[in-house]
Amino acid sequence: MTVPRRKFLQLAAGAAALPFTLHVARAQAYPAQPVRILVGFAPGVAPDITGRLLADKLSAAWGKPVVVENVTGAGGNIATERVARAAPDGYTLLMGGNSSLIFSPSMSDKLPYDPIKDFAPITRVFVAANVLVVHNDVPAKTLPELIALARAQPGKLTYAHAGTGTSQHLGVELLKFLEKIDIQPVAYRGTTALLPDLLAGRVTMSFANIANVAPLVKEGTLRGFAVSSRKRSVVAPDLPTMIELGYPGFEAVPWFGLMAPAGTSSAVIDKIYQETLRAMSMPDVRKSLLDIGLDLIGGTPAEFSATIEREIPEWAKVIKSANIKLD
Repeated sequence: MTVPRRKFLQLAAGAAALPFTLHVARAQAYPAQPVRILVGFAPGVAPDITGRLLADKLSAAWGKPVVVENVTGAGGNIATERVARAAPDGYTLLMGGNSSLIFSPSMSDKLPYDPIKDFAPITRVFVAANVLVVHNDVPAKTLPELIALARAQPGKLTYAHAGTGTSQHLGVELLKFLEKIDIQPVAYRGTTALLPDLLAGRVTMSFANIANVAPLVKEGTLRGFAVSSRKRSVVAPDLPTMIELGYPGFEAVPWFGLMAPAGTSSAVIDKIYQETLRAMSMPDVRKSLLDIGLDLIGGTPAEFSATIEREIPEWAKVIKSANIKLD
């Protein structure tokens, strides 16, 4: 039996439209069950606080539980791998940071995930500035004087950082790379762990998290030179950026964003993106994050993808120059 041409074209058009219809239907039904947001760090830190704020707002909007699950270890890499291997259905999300997505690929030859191929970015959520601070006994009063001091005493000055591959670590390594100076690293388990030695003058300097050191700079306990973000922070508006001090494009900050496994429906991604953006615009969310020194971003999925693809090779130069390895 021959199918009439018009009927055939109608059937073909219907078949072609079927995948789109299924995508839309899936998004409309989402979420039909609880959603998990994996955070690779302990409760109480910035990505955890932010994840819980967003989870509460998403739960209220969708009428389904959205919960944060802390999967600690390897600087966030364990949680990142777990989401990379999760089903691409929108029910397992990642609050992922540049430590695991940007820095780790150049520091490890055995990374069990690909930050570009294994994820569907949703939106970058926040960025937190670091502050370049020194102990008050350090004779340098300005950044140029600090650079001159390091150049005059190669290998004598030290810097404290919050762990290998963190933005605090790589911020000083970037400065060393640009200025061709030798400052010795001293690793700690987080910013709070390094503060006693920094305050006692046992280490020279640190690119430390603004939430931890801004009060110390304001009261004069530490001397602050600059923030490592692209724009000044409202938490310490008097501190210039490294860019303002003559380092074009200098940015060494921890940022975090929401991601899903690769293959997740674009309609589901868009639904999560739109609702996350709405939550981020709420005054109570903005105030809560601003109070702990975080600046909201909220770019599109395409902008998030472009950031990852751009920053990986940029930081690879610094990491390889300093021969930093996780393995």
